[in-house]
Amino acid sequence: MARAAPKPQGLAPAPPCTLVVFGARGDLTKRLLTPALYNLTHERLLPDGFRVLGVDHNVEDDASFGQNVESFLRTLVGNAASEADEGGLDRGRWAWLRHRLGYLTGDFEDPATYRALAARLASDGGKGQGAIFYLATSPRFFGEIVRQLAKAGLTDETDGFRRVVIEKPFGQDLRSAKALNALLLKRMDEGQIYRIDHFMGKETVRNIMALRFANAVFEPIWNRDNIDHVQITAAETVGVEDRGGFYDQAGALRDMVPNHLFQLLGMVAMEPPNSLGAEAIRAEKARVIEAIEIQTPAQALANSVRGQYRAGQVGGKSLSDYRAAQNVAKTSHTETFVALKLSIDNWRWAGVPFYLRTGKAMAARDTEVVIRFKAPPGKLFREGGSPAPAANELVLQLQPQEGISLAFDVKQPGEDMSLAPVRMDFRYADYFTVESATGYEPLLYDVMIGDQTLFKKADEIEASWRAVQPFMTAWSKGGVLHSYAAGANGPPQADALLARDGRSWHEVGP
Repeated sequence: MARAAPKPQGLAPAPPCTLVVFGARGDLTKRLLTPALYNLTHERLLPDGFRVLGVDHNVEDDASFGQNVESFLRTLVGNAASEADEGGLDRGRWAWLRHRLGYLTGDFEDPATYRALAARLASDGGKGQGAIFYLATSPRFFGEIVRQLAKAGLTDETDGFRRVVIEKPFGQDLRSAKALNALLLKRMDEGQIYRIDHFMGKETVRNIMALRFANAVFEPIWNRDNIDHVQITAAETVGVEDRGGFYDQAGALRDMVPNHLFQLLGMVAMEPPNSLGAEAIRAEKARVIEAIEIQTPAQALANSVRGQYRAGQVGGKSLSDYRAAQNVAKTSHTETFVALKLSIDNWRWAGVPFYLRTGKAMAARDTEVVIRFKAPPGKLFREGGSPAPAANELVLQLQPQEGISLAFDVKQPGEDMSLAPVRMDFRYADYFTVESATGYEPLLYDVMIGDQTLFKKADEIEASWRAVQPFMTAWSKGGVLHSYAAGANGPPQADALLARDGRSWHEVGP
């Protein structure tokens, strides 16, 4: 686990608070949250009055919980012999965090757990200290935990701020998303709710606004007059792994599209906000999601492709059939790949298709946004049999490498006017000292300081589900689930989705 960069100039440590993690023994806490907190100690953004209190049904105490966290961190960073050693767990940083770790054994549905939690917060934090309740649990516990917190008076902000962080999925469809939002907003204000999506912690995602609005060369051409179409891809090489039980109920669309991919769509397509304030940015993102055209069932079937991977080779390694995975039904019709064609019904984007795709067991790990511009008009450069100039293409690469590239044509050396495509590449690592991190570091810090810029509002959540609901409805009544071999980039029908419009996908891979 690489360390995050030192504290950026101008950022102050967060105010004193206690981070209460429900599901403290789960995979999310172990692999992402605690390493992110360890990285934040290096950035010196955690306050002296910071505490972490894990809550789970496993019988533990403060000492054993701390030991378990340390054991896992050492598997990530190794073992350092001293504080000065590189490549290992920094003793000073770990000692600082370890001293602030606590644990409470409790059932999420038992009121006694919340009475004990209130007592622990009072003794550990003291009067006036804020509390953050992070729901790193199965979604089925979200509503009950919030009910119990409110019933125990733990959402009352009379004596310090109280905030709740909720991981995706934010519902399973439009109906359940509305029900969850209603439950949350009945017991706390929107300003207390942080719906987290770790994609928003990535540098390139946050850099989309800087690219668009801090550079006069881009924003004037960021519209239907100059852009032919937009592609958003999130490709994974892994299969379902040990998430079969969850994934077979969710599928690629629910798991990725209304959250991760729509977050990227919102950043790319939103109008310029009036300020960098949280409400201004979140309002513009919500508006563009609300402007996604709602398709009829027939349109949804025509503008979507579903796929499920079969056995194959990914990166030289064999991957078994999706239906052979643990806790997956042998006759499962759950999609592991989905491609959609969407339209945004507003002045900027009218007539510009947005193609989204995501899938497991694909040829390469790749998350990117591709802005493909319109080809230049006229017959210039086409004389003498020369090929027409290629359309310019701007690629925003999120992972595995973070950067931006621009493709354009130049004249080849020689007497004739022959064109050749070239690419200008920007990589964060070439210009900045970039330490890899979990992606949760900036998001956790923002929760602590009360900045909701990178978190989704209730109306954006519901607008996202409203846009994908026609696809789920149509698929429940018909449509074909295509097969593709592991290591392929989805079924060939996904290529046909663009080919019928005279377009093609950008090649998967950095």
